[in-house]
Amino acid sequence: MHQEDLIRALKERREVLGVSQDHLAELAKVGLRTLKGIESGKGNPTFETLNKLAEVLGMELKLEVKKLTP
Repeated sequence: MHQEDLIRALKERREVLGVSQDHLAELAKVGLRTLKGIESGKGNPTFETLNKLAEVLGMELKLEVKKLTP
């Protein structure tokens, strides 16, 4: 999954749950400005930040590393 798809999934989950950006930022201990930047596609979130948001939203992030063949 690409970062844009992941961010879209997090935003959609937040909206389905009826959680405001303010409340999600507070629960995940992430700045509101950071969250707004992420959701607008202007931010460059760390894996840690995305994981905090996902956990609050009842989601799980998995990092998969694949070896590229030449």
